[in-house]
Amino acid sequence: SQLRGYKVGGTINIVINNQVGFTTPPGESRSTVYSTDVAKAIQAPIFHVNGDDPEAVVRVAQMAFAFRQEFKKDVVIDIICYRRRGHNEGDDPSMTQPLMYNLIEAKRSVRTLYLESLVGRGDITREEYEAANAAFQARLEGAFVEVHEAMSQPVSLVPRPVGIGTTASDHPVVAHETAISRQVVELIGDAHDNQPPGFHVHPKLQQLLTKRVEMSRQGGIDWGFGELMALGSLVLEGKPVRMAGQDSRRGTFVQRHAVFHDRENGQEWMPLRNLSQDQAKFYIYDSLLSEYAAMGFEYGYSVENENALVLWEAQFGDFANGAQTIIDEFISSAEQKWGQHSGVVLLLPHGYEGQGPDHSSARIERYLQLCAENNMTVAQPSTPASHFHLLRRQAYSTPRRPLIVFTPKSMLRLKAASSSVEDFTNGTFRPVIDDEQGLDKNAVTRVLFCSGKVYWDLLAEAQKTGDKTTAIVRVEQLYPTPVDEIKATYAQYPNAELYWVQDEPANQGPWTYIGLFLPRYMNGQVAKLVSRPASASPATGSAKRHAAEQADLVARAFAR
Repeated sequence: SQLRGYKVGGTINIVINNQVGFTTPPGESRSTVYSTDVAKAIQAPIFHVNGDDPEAVVRVAQMAFAFRQEFKKDVVIDIICYRRRGHNEGDDPSMTQPLMYNLIEAKRSVRTLYLESLVGRGDITREEYEAANAAFQARLEGAFVEVHEAMSQPVSLVPRPVGIGTTASDHPVVAHETAISRQVVELIGDAHDNQPPGFHVHPKLQQLLTKRVEMSRQGGIDWGFGELMALGSLVLEGKPVRMAGQDSRRGTFVQRHAVFHDRENGQEWMPLRNLSQDQAKFYIYDSLLSEYAAMGFEYGYSVENENALVLWEAQFGDFANGAQTIIDEFISSAEQKWGQHSGVVLLLPHGYEGQGPDHSSARIERYLQLCAENNMTVAQPSTPASHFHLLRRQAYSTPRRPLIVFTPKSMLRLKAASSSVEDFTNGTFRPVIDDEQGLDKNAVTRVLFCSGKVYWDLLAEAQKTGDKTTAIVRVEQLYPTPVDEIKATYAQYPNAELYWVQDEPANQGPWTYIGLFLPRYMNGQVAKLVSRPASASPATGSAKRHAAEQADLVARAFAR
């Protein structure tokens, strides 16, 4: 709570400590004396107070609030109490804590103890208590009757759309065009040549700064600079941007460099904070090493600050496993459960490059399994410009929904995947990108639909072999699924078979979703799959074996 990027002026943390976790006693649930001892790690004051004494609880709460207001730091209140009843209607805690519940059953309730104290001091009379209690019980009874009557009424099911969420069924309003002017491109490029006076750039980074200025004029824009142009253009337009993640300021793969450090004194310089005098705020933080806590914070920030583009980045995509609770309970379903809207963006590095089972897959299949009712957008852009337009579209789209982006690793510096300046000053995000090889569509006998890095592997193979009968189509947005765009693209190839190609094993990646639902919209036609065999592990741990698998996969995609 005292880390840069996470200070909120202090939080009052209240623990209702009933001393039993369902059936687990303190001696079996922790090694510390108090359940609140974890707060000692941040040197927060901890008040332990007897829950049987309501006035002591109030006094402690007042002190805690005064501390928070004065010092802007966390404070913890540990209310020591007990649970008279079980965890639920079917639970009798005396079955597992018999000695404790012998004491509890013989103990008078907090209300009885406090009533005796108030009457004994002459603060109220017993008659006044009886009148207040009767009025309160009447309110409870009235609420119970209302709920019972409501529950007795027949429930009408809400009509649900048939099938999956598609781009045709999704109707977002994008309040601003995603393309920007050449002047803005050059302004963001020039910001990287405007270091503070006396600033000592690290020798290894001076070339990068010079290259970013050149890219803003000549093109060949790589992923890192393309992304910074999306964020920089947004703050120029008055849209605050906040990004956090492990190594996000530099980038896990040394690609972003949103922050530069003086080689001699450590002073920080952020080019995107110096674009114009009236720009919006730009924040970027290296987060604590907890996916669960960090993602949860960014989700909450995105809910409260509706105008900001809020991004959380995983160091590697599969590290988001540590925050699965946040993804399941909030990101994927909060709108349906509570009408709570969030535009949070998850950036999840994904790609099969021989880095092993724990650094290859961001588990695309898991996110697609959570997709329904157009609840979020799942995308895997293949170029810096596509990523740029996607982020800008997200910033200006309503209704606000989470965006899951599977970002690249080796593709970050792939020259073939770079974008021209015109790609940023024209157009918008395209959910499907048709083949760009200039093929005779009537001569094409096979259409390979794919998503992500594998496109560039397939394209390189087609160019190497001179294949003119295979079209390669990119699906940039996986959900809401662009079925109309896929159908329209495939219809241009009247003599071609339909294939889906992916790096991932057959039981993972987009296929588990695409293969199940797409035939409903393709007149029952089922695409043929080219992938790795089904596997318990996302990827092999051997770089040599990975290379052999990848070569085999690409060869099978073109084999006749």
